[in-house]
Amino acid sequence: MDLAYSTEQLAFREEVRLFLKDFLPKPIAAKVAAGQRLTKEDHESWHAVLNRRGWLAASWPKEYGGPGWDAVQRHIFEEEAARAHAPRIVPFGLSMLGPVLQEFGTPKQKNHWLPRILNGQDWWCQGYSEPGAGSDLASLKTSAVREGDYYIVNGQKTWTTFAQHASMIFCLVRTLRGGRPQEGISFLLVDMASPGVSVRPIVLIDGEPEVNEVWFDDVRVPAENLVGEENRGWTYAKYLLTHERTNQAGVGIAYEALAVLKRIAAAEQDGDRKLIDNPFFMTRLAQVEIDLMAMATTNLRVVAKAAAGQAPGAESSMLKVKGTLLRQELNRLTRQAVGPNAMPFISELLEDGSDTAPVGPSYAMAVTQSYFNNRKLSIYGGSSEIQRQIIAKAILDL
Repeated sequence: MDLAYSTEQLAFREEVRLFLKDFLPKPIAAKVAAGQRLTKEDHESWHAVLNRRGWLAASWPKEYGGPGWDAVQRHIFEEEAARAHAPRIVPFGLSMLGPVLQEFGTPKQKNHWLPRILNGQDWWCQGYSEPGAGSDLASLKTSAVREGDYYIVNGQKTWTTFAQHASMIFCLVRTLRGGRPQEGISFLLVDMASPGVSVRPIVLIDGEPEVNEVWFDDVRVPAENLVGEENRGWTYAKYLLTHERTNQAGVGIAYEALAVLKRIAAAEQDGDRKLIDNPFFMTRLAQVEIDLMAMATTNLRVVAKAAAGQAPGAESSMLKVKGTLLRQELNRLTRQAVGPNAMPFISELLEDGSDTAPVGPSYAMAVTQSYFNNRKLSIYGGSSEIQRQIIAKAILDL
């Protein structure tokens, strides 16, 4: 792979930069830069801007309304969007469900759901994890029993991000008992407004109520909302997770976090000199930058493989583990660079228009919030322990 951008790719990067400069709403970019909470309306506004340009579903082919970008173009867009402080695109409909429907959905499902994902008619959330079935997802217990033209769903999902906003949820449900745990699982699309669906928020350590419990009590789901074949949902779940884990490498976000760290290190004092002049600190920062460059190269290779029609396997788990370690190390070094000003955490400061006075420099609040929030990276999308097991089995043939 040629790591130098071609003339065409450099021109595309300039096109992306100009677009972000002209069309990224400045109030939203300011909130992202300050680490403030984004509202559903903020996300919807940015999604609408991207959709009008045809850039919302970066990984979708043109036939389904995507831009038809290759792996390098997607990498460039992600990097530039992070640098411009654009909100991260909410992935559940666009990056997770969309590819599954395109690969396994019926023509009717594609024609109905894919346009609604693009135009924002539906806000999706993911119904995978359950109490006792997170990393060990195959042990899920939420059941779906076929009764005529409907499935009757009972059970519970947890850690469901943005369920409080969602109109739809894609769920893994058990439709058959007995046999291997991976057998008897199906993939259902459930309307969150259905009678029997209830949502309970879970407030995280950073004060953010972004995840939830979702309960299903005799929820009736049309059988036409089954994706693919009954009892083959594990196949579709694995397909979705490989794409999710590749996206979780977060290369663009990590590069922007690195730039923020360098700016803070150049401003903060370490005794009589700036922190950026401390050789011990700079050695660790240099190692992170080297690791990030290596991960970016690997990410391009894996995404290129996916673009060629091959679902990545153990490589996506490698990127999930490495991306987690790098982003958490960047958070840790940045929090260290801020020093004592990183200690206070005032949740109200994350709200837009808060009149609570920050302690220390204004950027310290975002540093602390990111540090706490990104503790979850080790768990969601498949815990790091599980990812290492996948790598060992696939590559070491254990």
